[in-house]
Amino acid sequence: MASGVTVADICKSTYEEIKKDKKHRYVIFFIKDEKQIDVEKIGSRELAYESFLQDIQQKTKDGSAECRYGLFDFEYEHQCQGTTETSKKQKLFLMSWCPDNAKVKKKMLYSSSFDALKKALVGVHKCIQATDLSEASQDFVEEKLRSTDRI
Repeated sequence: MASGVTVADICKSTYEEIKKDKKHRYVIFFIKDEKQIDVEKIGSRELAYESFLQDIQQKTKDGSAECRYGLFDFEYEHQCQGTTETSKKQKLFLMSWCPDNAKVKKKMLYSSSFDALKKALVGVHKCIQATDLSEASQDFVEEKLRSTDRI
């Protein structure tokens, strides 16, 4: 079920800056006023995955967890079977971060709006829905991305 939330143009243009121009490492999106998905934070190219995880785990003023979306340009080494050399792979993934301790209304809004963002960002390799750090960890994400590699 769609939530009626729209995707701001800046989300698409920031995505293109990451995908084509490699200007940024990641971007964090949030739903503004329950109406529109907007850019909250952009991470520069030199930032590591840990920075992405910190930025996606927002808290409210009362300390409860917030939901967010994150797009990350993930790089890793890949070795094809039967070869000795490795090649650098880059894959874009989109994460829906809805921790278990977030408010139910927020989780429902973010879950029902995820499709709108996925449709707007054409060319994302993998979508990951994370509810805790084990599902958002670098190892877990890399395993998911490697599962689509040719051996």
